[in-house]
Amino acid sequence: MHTATRPAIVLTAALALGLTLPQPAAAHGDNLDVVITGHRDGHVLTEVTWENDGDPVDERVAALVSAVSADGSRTVGPWRLVRGARPVDWTTTEALPAGTWTVTVAAGHPGLGHAEQRLTVAAVRATPAPSASHPSAPAPSTSRGPRGAGAAAPARPAHGPQQSSPVPDTSRSPSESHTATDARDEGTWGPWLTTIGLAVASLVGAAAGIWIRRRRGGRR
Repeated sequence: MHTATRPAIVLTAALALGLTLPQPAAAHGDNLDVVITGHRDGHVLTEVTWENDGDPVDERVAALVSAVSADGSRTVGPWRLVRGARPVDWTTTEALPAGTWTVTVAAGHPGLGHAEQRLTVAAVRATPAPSASHPSAPAPSTSRGPRGAGAAAPARPAHGPQQSSPVPDTSRSPSESHTATDARDEGTWGPWLTTIGLAVASLVGAAAGIWIRRRRGGRR
């Protein structure tokens, strides 16, 4: 289908749609002023008022929107206009795809109106994926070693035979340590104390013998 005949077809369809709607009680005129103001995320934005007094249209507007791509290879629509935020605002529920489009609006009720505008819809940028998070540091080891909870295993040398250092025995209590020390001291001084004791006993015995003999000699 040639693009030049498309607006005429859309206008004819809008007129046919307008004939099915009831006519307004008080007419503002015969024509509508239709202006394409742009688009919002591909939704065509228009302003529709009465051509003779500029009043907004209170009745339902029967209008069809169609669009042809810049190279003529694609067409969209026809779509209906729906009310926007303000009384004069009208828009489309559908959205134009990305690209450059020649948009045509043809109104058939409550009056005739026509508008054409070239709109460019930008492609939606893809949201970049979040960067991969850095790997978390390994959790500290909670294994229990042979020397108690949380004790770290001793590091081993990279080369050469492993040499174990003597570990002092801390399992004995202070009283047991003193007892062991006293036992070692008794083992060292024991023979000397025995020898001294025997010598002292011999001297005491000899002195006692001499004293007894003297007492007997004096009595004679």
